[in-house]
Amino acid sequence: MYTRYENSEVRNRWLAGMALIAIGVLVLVVQFAKSETLGLLFLSGLGLIFLLWGMAARSAGLLIPGGVLSGIGLGVYLTGGPLSYLESEATGAVFLLSFAGGWALITLLSAVVCRETHWWPLIPGGIMVLIGGALLSGGPGLTALDWAGKVWPLIPIGFGLYLLLRRYKGDVEENNDAR
Repeated sequence: MYTRYENSEVRNRWLAGMALIAIGVLVLVVQFAKSETLGLLFLSGLGLIFLLWGMAARSAGLLIPGGVLSGIGLGVYLTGGPLSYLESEATGAVFLLSFAGGWALITLLSAVVCRETHWWPLIPGGIMVLIGGALLSGGPGLTALDWAGKVWPLIPIGFGLYLLLRRYKGDVEENNDAR
């Protein structure tokens, strides 16, 4: 009779074996099919394997590469295939929005299949949505991106000053209390 720990260990070993077989089959198919479309879908397929593996294992650690690879894969497929006619800013926007979708997928799937919802992927995904939206909007968005690119160093400078001054204030209060 297996204990609960042994059952999960056997299940995880089985899932890992199935995932590795699926990855190997995917690589073989893409190598020998010589299809441009299959090549464009390779990263999405790899991401899908990790997503399915992560959902079956209920592991956020596997959902992360699955979401990232799926988002990148979708962006590569769209910009290299059906939307390859777009201009460079629009192509970049489509790629970034697809990539952001992969980050959002991590949060969504972690909420559904894991014990703990992982909200942090919404931060890089949200940044990518803002940049992709700015690229799509054209003139005003590109001006805003240019401006943001020049002033963003003020954020770590301001945060650093805050930490130094906050620490200094605490040191002064501790020295006054010690007297």
